[in-house]
Amino acid sequence: MKLPIIGVMGSGRQGHEVLAAPLGKWLATLPVHLLTGGGKGVMTTVSKAFVEVENRKGAVIGVLPYGKEGYPNEHVEIPIQTHLSFSGVKGQDPLSRNHINILSSDLIIALPGRYGTSSEVKLALKYEKPVVAFIQNEEDIPELPDEVERITDLELLKAWVLARLA
Repeated sequence: MKLPIIGVMGSGRQGHEVLAAPLGKWLATLPVHLLTGGGKGVMTTVSKAFVEVENRKGAVIGVLPYGKEGYPNEHVEIPIQTHLSFSGVKGQDPLSRNHINILSSDLIIALPGRYGTSSEVKLALKYEKPVVAFIQNEEDIPELPDEVERITDLELLKAWVLARLA
C-alpha cells in the first residue's frame, strides 16, 4: 500500500515548536510519510516530533540541497540528495529543490518561514497541489498568495488534511 506524502515546509532557522511539534506528532499517527527539505528549523522540529511517535507507519523523507551545511538533520530517515542549491528568493528557480519537494508531496502544509517557504507555496499553486498555511499571523510567510487558505488552529488543520486524504 502506497502511503501518501505530506510535505511540511517552513523556516530553516526557527523551529516554530508551538506549531511544528504537535503537527509532527499528529501526522505520525496517520499512515503517511513526512517530507521536508531535510534541514534545521521547522524541518527539524516537525521531523523530530514525527519520529518520536511509536508504531508509526511512515518515514521522514528529506530532499536535500547541494553543498549546504547542516543537511540532513538527524531525524531524516530517507535522504534524497540533489544537485540543486537554490533556495530563498530563488526558490522557484529551476535549480531549486523546491520543485521536487512540491511535486513529490500529495499535499503541502506551510508553516512560518521566509521567501523559501513562500516560493514553495507558489509552486504548490502552480502545480495544482493542495496547500494550506498553518500560521499564527499574516506576516509568518511573506508574499503569501490570497488564494491560500490560512489556518491557525491544529484541530481545523487536522480536518483540512483528513478531508484531502479521503
